[in-house]
This record gives sequence, structure tokens and C-alpha cells, in this order.
Amino acid sequence: MGIERLIKGRSRDLGGLTVQRLLPAPAQQMVGPFIFVDHIGPAELLPGAGLDVRPHPHIALATVTYLYEGALLHRDSLGCVQEIRPGDVNWMSAGRGITHSERSPAAERVRGVRLHGLQSWVALPDGQEDTAPEFHHHPAASLPAVSLGEAELRIIAGEAFGRRSPVDVRWPTLYVDILLAAGGRLDLPPEYSERAVCVVGGEIEVGDIVVDAHSLAVLASEETITVRARSTARFMFFGGERFPTPRFIWWNFVASSRKRLEEARRDWAEGRFAHVTGDDELMPAPKS
Repeated sequence: MGIERLIKGRSRDLGGLTVQRLLPAPAQQMVGPFIFVDHIGPAELLPGAGLDVRPHPHIALATVTYLYEGALLHRDSLGCVQEIRPGDVNWMSAGRGITHSERSPAAERVRGVRLHGLQSWVALPDGQEDTAPEFHHHPAASLPAVSLGEAELRIIAGEAFGRRSPVDVRWPTLYVDILLAAGGRLDLPPEYSERAVCVVGGEIEVGDIVVDAHSLAVLASEETITVRARSTARFMFFGGERFPTPRFIWWNFVASSRKRLEEARRDWAEGRFAHVTGDDELMPAPKS
């Protein structure tokens, strides 16, 4: 069987840059705790231009930024200022509420921006949606690396292939960056109830189905899945245990109740979220 569902990215504008949105999709809201996945680039912007995601709010989720090329400057309402580079992890847990921005650093704008990466949201589990907000940066060198035949793996979050990431997760989580040489193959174990692969470069095969860049394949549960690389391919293997309760999503907010979404909507409209120091260009909420 192999693949249960194949999802193609849908174009969205993200602060002057077109991205491919993979989750949520009409037929698939979540994979494990992951409720949002954007594939950014690869994109090149002329000198002077850059990515500008203005200050905006989140609740009850963790944002996960992971880059393959380029750099981004994170600022948030906790006072954290952190540049992220390829292979690093910025993990921001919004809890009861946080505001942040992500922009291209000044040095990148001068020489011209090349940006490629994934932006994901992980829903916080019941009982932890209103915890205090936190931000943690994990340099690339701190993440476990694994070599398996023709595959090079980096464990971004959770536990996989016998290694555990230092990133603090609140729910059984799978997040692994995989580079597979052309013609190579890799077995993906059934250690979690929900799993998917998101291809960011090249092409892979699962059975007789080809999965190319800007595509996400939800994998069949409870079986080992063999992936073959038609060309040198890079993909994210991600998921985790199935959430026992549903999640609702509106704009940048995720919650287990519609009432909480409405409260957050009013709080942003009425200026009750904390501001980002040094970045006051707020993002307006949609009208509906």
C-alpha cells in the first residue's frame, strides 16, 4: 500500500515570497502533532529585497523553522533575537500567547537573498495550550546525525533511528531531515501512528508512486515503508502519535476550542498581545 494520500503544495504569499502550503490540506488537517507545513523556496530575491513576515500572534502551538539555504532573523515578544542558519532549529512554543516576526537579515539583503526551508507548526497537547511562551534555539551541531547506507539523517525533534533530539517536545514527535543519494533506498520504520514525507528537492519513489518537490505523502500506518531516490533527494520524515482530540485553526491561531480562537482574535484586535521590541509593523488579522 505505502501511500495513503498524496498532497500537492498550494501557492501562498508570505511577506513578498511565494511558498507552497502542504498542511493543512482539504483532505488532511494534521499528521501527528503537525498542523501546518509551508515549503519556502528555493527562491532568489534581488539585492535590497528580502522576506518580511511582520509581527503576528500565535497561541497553543510551537513554530519550527528549519532552513536548507539562507538566513532569517527571529524577534519575539519575550525579547529573543536570534538569527537562524541552515541546519539550526528555532523552536518557539506560543502557549497562551506570543508575538514574533521573521525577516531577512540586513547582510542577506545587501548581497541578494537565497532562501529555502520549511516552516511548521506543532499543536500543543491538551493541558499545555495555556503554558507560558518559550523560545529555544538549537545549533545544527547539537542535533544528532545518523548515516544509514546511502542516507544521511539529522534528527530535528523527537526520537528516531535510535537517536533522540535535544529539542523539548510536548507530544510523541517525529521530525527527521534526510538526504538520500540517487539510486539509494531507505526503510522508514512504523514507530509512530502517523507519518509523512515532504520532498524538498529531487524525487523519491514509494512503491510505484513518484513524490517530487513541493509534495507531501501521508504514509500507511503500521508498516515499514521503503523509499527509493530517483535522483539525489532531500525530504523530511515527520509525524508522531495521533492527537486524541480535534484542533481548530484560524489565521495564526490553533486551539482545542473555537471559544479560545475567538478570545485570541479579540485580544489581537484590541492590542492585548505583547509587542516585539524593535519591530512595530504589526500584521493585520483577516476580516473573516
